[in-house]
Amino acid sequence: MQPLRGIGLKICAVIVFMAMASLVKLVSVEIPPGETVFFRSTFALPVILVWLAVTGELRAGIATANPLGHFWRGLMGTAAMACGFAGLGLLPLPEVTAIGYAAPLLTVIFAAMFLGEQIRAFRIIAVGLGLVGVLIVLSPRLTALRSGDVVATEAFGAMVVLIGAVFTALAQVFVRKLVFEERTTAIVFWFSVNSALLSLISLPWGWVLPAPGTALLLVLMGLLGGVGQVLLTSSYRYADASVIAPFEYFSMILALLVGYFAFGETPTLVVLSGAALVVSAGILIIWRERQLGLERARQRKSMTPQG
Repeated sequence: MQPLRGIGLKICAVIVFMAMASLVKLVSVEIPPGETVFFRSTFALPVILVWLAVTGELRAGIATANPLGHFWRGLMGTAAMACGFAGLGLLPLPEVTAIGYAAPLLTVIFAAMFLGEQIRAFRIIAVGLGLVGVLIVLSPRLTALRSGDVVATEAFGAMVVLIGAVFTALAQVFVRKLVFEERTTAIVFWFSVNSALLSLISLPWGWVLPAPGTALLLVLMGLLGGVGQVLLTSSYRYADASVIAPFEYFSMILALLVGYFAFGETPTLVVLSGAALVVSAGILIIWRERQLGLERARQRKSMTPQG
């Protein structure tokens, strides 16, 4: 294990994904979410294939014994991506990022419901606090009256992003089932394939021929998505998930900076307060999981025969 290298790769992945999200927001005025998903998935594939070839895992890395499992993971992930991309066109970047943090909290709940994972009191309290934080972030958008006006598009955008977080959590449940029988590289590869194909379902609903400059941004967005996925997957080779997972929340700092300087978005105190609560809850869950992991490791070591 090389934890510092793993952390560095994770931070680079977060930066790349934030750059990708910024491009999605930039093209959202012209390009519908389904078409954006297609470019994101299609042009991520060459990056992933080159990575597999360089690491010598091209043949084994895409082999699968569970195509149906990959399909369901792809369906949930594609729906999550489409909702997230739609939300980026309707809400400020920091707000979309904060609401998206509901996904790991919901994953805890869904893992208990569908996988039978045990939830102890500590995690229940942490998840509850996190969901309260999400409600705080959502509250201004879901208030019917705001300065005397009904802001329907913002309320719709908030709900779309939250639904995206639900789909993300469901996708993670399928990933947890897949990792027991499939390589991580196969999960990454087949997700891009499935999401590219599934995005074609939205073709009758208003795809457009992008201008050359916009097309270039869409291709760059897809390439960045592939690079980010490679960096993220590689980070887990060098450090435990519990070590690098907290660095996901570095994306909020980036979202605040990019939102302010690139899009002129200034987050409200309500959004910042809710986001802080969600981040705190996520870190508490990660910390607790690490403690339990260390405790289980000590128990296994004490049960190992000596001599």
